[in-house]
Amino acid sequence: MKNTFYVLAFFVGLTSIYSQNNFKYWQQHVDYTMDINIDVKTFQYGGSQQLIYTNNSPDDLEVVFYHLFYNAFQPGSEMDVRSMTIGDADSRVGDRISKLQKEDIGFLNVVRLTQNGEQVKHTVVGTVLEVELKTPIISGESAVFEMEFQGQVPPVIRRAGKNSNEGVALSMAQWYPKMAEYDFEGWHADPYISREFHGVWGNFDVKLTLDKNYTVGGTGYLQNPTEVGHGYGEKETKEKSDVLTWHFVAPNVHDFTWAADPNFVHDTLQVPDGPLLHFLYKKSLKRKYKKRWEDLQEPTSKIMQYYSNTVGKYPYNQYSVIQGGDGGMEYGMCTLITGERSFESLVGVTAHEIGHTWFQFLMASNESKHPWLDEGFAEYTCTFIENTIFGIDTKEPLKRHYDRYYYLAKSGKEQPMSTHADRFAYNASYSISTYSKGALVLAQLRYIIGEENFEKTLKEYFIDWAFKHPTPNDFFRTAEKITGLELEWFLTDWTQTTNTIDYGVKGAVATKGQTKITLERVGLMPMPVEIQLILKDGSTVNYYIPLQMMRGEKPIKDSTVLLNDWAWSYPEYSFSIDVNTSEIESITLDVNNATADVNKENNQLKVL
Repeated sequence: MKNTFYVLAFFVGLTSIYSQNNFKYWQQHVDYTMDINIDVKTFQYGGSQQLIYTNNSPDDLEVVFYHLFYNAFQPGSEMDVRSMTIGDADSRVGDRISKLQKEDIGFLNVVRLTQNGEQVKHTVVGTVLEVELKTPIISGESAVFEMEFQGQVPPVIRRAGKNSNEGVALSMAQWYPKMAEYDFEGWHADPYISREFHGVWGNFDVKLTLDKNYTVGGTGYLQNPTEVGHGYGEKETKEKSDVLTWHFVAPNVHDFTWAADPNFVHDTLQVPDGPLLHFLYKKSLKRKYKKRWEDLQEPTSKIMQYYSNTVGKYPYNQYSVIQGGDGGMEYGMCTLITGERSFESLVGVTAHEIGHTWFQFLMASNESKHPWLDEGFAEYTCTFIENTIFGIDTKEPLKRHYDRYYYLAKSGKEQPMSTHADRFAYNASYSISTYSKGALVLAQLRYIIGEENFEKTLKEYFIDWAFKHPTPNDFFRTAEKITGLELEWFLTDWTQTTNTIDYGVKGAVATKGQTKITLERVGLMPMPVEIQLILKDGSTVNYYIPLQMMRGEKPIKDSTVLLNDWAWSYPEYSFSIDVNTSEIESITLDVNNATADVNKENNQLKVL
């Protein structure tokens, strides 16, 4: 564990080296110490929290905000009302919150809160605690907040809760009063309405005391394995007690999650040159599901190795895959996923959630403002590892995502990807924009800059932004530094508008032994263009037209003919070739379907 801590400290030491939006980068820091007692009969819990908040910003802070996520699970909450008024309700939520009885209503109540030993005024506003500071936290200084709080666990409705449909007792995500993020854009005290999260990097020291029969797994390193046993160590013989205290330490994370059940199986597997994997799933699963959890373990090791090799080495010593929650959800050093799945689904969701270890957990973007920066990236990368694991050989690995995007682009319901995650008119629009169109960010970028540059960009992005809070601009600046190309146009059009890609072959005209080929740009989205000529003798000729505003082009194969740039504002582009029109069989744009062109019908011209 010491080695891991030094690696993390090294990364943190780099936080002032790289710039974001043309100023010196900084980020806030928190140190949590929590001592919590959980009553597994009433599903109520409470205890103490000490939070040391270090203000690394250039600003003096007069207020702070905490998230109280479990308050969302109350009749009349913003999550409740939104789930019943959005155009297409999430079936997991629907009107369930509105019908919760007293013993099932979720809550987080702050009983006492002090700043540096003095009481501070605080107000609960839905899922946010507004705190008026006694004295400002001066730039470069720290404050100690001490809190006593009580909570009640709601049923699993969205991500966390008690007594899941598969019988998992406790899925404890977003369960504690959590300091909101403050960065170069200011405070991010978003209410918890539906979507995901943004947190402050820091260290956690957490003690959980609960029924001795429960096995616990989650974020952090267990400090007392011989005291608790349960597969973490050989339990020492001690005087009998009805409860156990589990002590976890998690260095340099921005969240702390755990799950517990008296019926958990606990398996482990060591990843070569990687972390120790923990698998926790219910003994009571039907045999076919238990077998799938057993069979999942080796692929999980391969998934972890894939991401470490493709993006950057996993820096912690453990990772846990835990049955729980309402689907699949990523957290620090762990994931909660439902367990009664086909084997393909179990591997797929694990690959996606482990992908989030890199794309949002280590490179901790703001999921409310830029959900595609984690969901899309995880979806893109997990697609390739799933194909590798299952031996799927396909020329169109992302076809499902292209098809979903085309459906949305033509539906009239698309909103820009820069829309705040809670502000999408439809859950389906959010899902397709975030996951599928988000995955196509990487697919289109790979087309634009080339395979080798793309692979370098992913690795450099990790080096530049692990243990920090990158924005979309930061990712594209990394790509620009790798390639020397200008890519702001792509970030703008693809993520901040609903402009579409549509290029076509307009015509081919014979001119004195040559052929003049005319192309047209129909959509507003710019792109460099690739053309293939198939001649009647069966040979092919490939051409590449750079996009002028890129100020360069990707590396192209020696056999490809490089043509003059196409300036975007010109709707047509013509070039002549020393080939008789009568020798040409066809002219095809984007023969490999590498661009998200919404109209394929005008991509080919058969020459008569």
